[in-house]
Amino acid sequence: MRFLVFIAIALSVLGGMHYYVWLRLVRDTGLPRGMRLALTVLLLLLLVSIPVVLFVRRQVDVATSQTMLVPFRFWLGFIVVCFVFVLGADIARWIVILVGKLSSSGSGGAEQAADPARRVFLSRIFAGAAAGGALVSGVLSVRGAMSNVRIKRLEVTLARLPAALDGLRIAQLSDLHIGPTLGRDWLSGIVERTNALSADLICITGDLVDGSVSKLEKDVEPLGKLSAKQGVYFVTGNHEYYSGAESWCRHVTSLGIKVLRNERVEIRRGDAALDLAGIDDRSAFGAGHGPDIDRACAGRDASRELVLLAHQPRQIEDAVRHGVGLQLSGHTHGGQIWPWHYAVYLQQPYLKGLHARGETQIYISEGTGFWGPPLRFGSTAEITEITLRAPSAKKTG
Repeated sequence: MRFLVFIAIALSVLGGMHYYVWLRLVRDTGLPRGMRLALTVLLLLLLVSIPVVLFVRRQVDVATSQTMLVPFRFWLGFIVVCFVFVLGADIARWIVILVGKLSSSGSGGAEQAADPARRVFLSRIFAGAAAGGALVSGVLSVRGAMSNVRIKRLEVTLARLPAALDGLRIAQLSDLHIGPTLGRDWLSGIVERTNALSADLICITGDLVDGSVSKLEKDVEPLGKLSAKQGVYFVTGNHEYYSGAESWCRHVTSLGIKVLRNERVEIRRGDAALDLAGIDDRSAFGAGHGPDIDRACAGRDASRELVLLAHQPRQIEDAVRHGVGLQLSGHTHGGQIWPWHYAVYLQQPYLKGLHARGETQIYISEGTGFWGPPLRFGSTAEITEITLRAPSAKKTG
């Protein structure tokens, strides 16, 4: 039901975007009748294709589904970018008109502002600028999404980390979104690069897949090759709950990855240790599912450092309450496509990077993969290498 509500809202928003783009780029630009009709029909067909493709892809095999979704997702991303540029062009046009009215004097100025030919001319100028800007931005966004994932390195000093654990390295993967666009070959490259870091432990902070186990088990096989001295760990994201979380938890476990569901493990080096805890995603649903940090932290030694894996940054409030030293999250994709960065703040306290809330620090990955359209603009995909530092140890780099 939640997924259906989400789809209904998403289709309504996309319908509004298509209408607005048609209004400004087709209707208001005074195009010849034949061209206007052709573009109207094209935009209508592209809009209708969205729910049709989403339905049909569930009835066909994985290969066919992936082939169908490639052009669909490119269009989905382009209409979003186009909407933003058209809106920006409209704002610029309104400013020009307002300045023109304020600078005009007498009835001549009023007649000029009301001149239909002038209005069409302005509409064409700003529509052309918007379409051109959207096309350039779209190309750059595709390049940003499909280019190599960067290795991002940072150091985090934790107040309770013993000197013996200074230099402990965590490789974080997040929001891989294996499914219609990103598959086995891409994941194999990510696994190879992650293993090459030789980190002490590997953590996957949710949104691993977009699809069921039966459809994607071959695509996720490379995850079984992930290797770290202290183990590989996983927590659920919201997309696992759209794809059968219980089945995915079992399958990920079969690949040799420890699923942390409201529980913690001990990470030890000699006599020194820290706690690593993981909780279900905040939007988890189903019997036995849901975040329970009280359970994950029950009976722990409060003097020992605690690292928490939680998919969504807004779970920071629970982390602060339980004295977590560092929370690792994802979910936001760093906004993925500007200016949707700003919409993230309506739901999450942070967008990306390292932040502090009281004594608790939080790092939000921009994501290793992407969701929806294969576009990134103003964000960068990453594999994150986090080096933990003890306060008494001499920092390097």
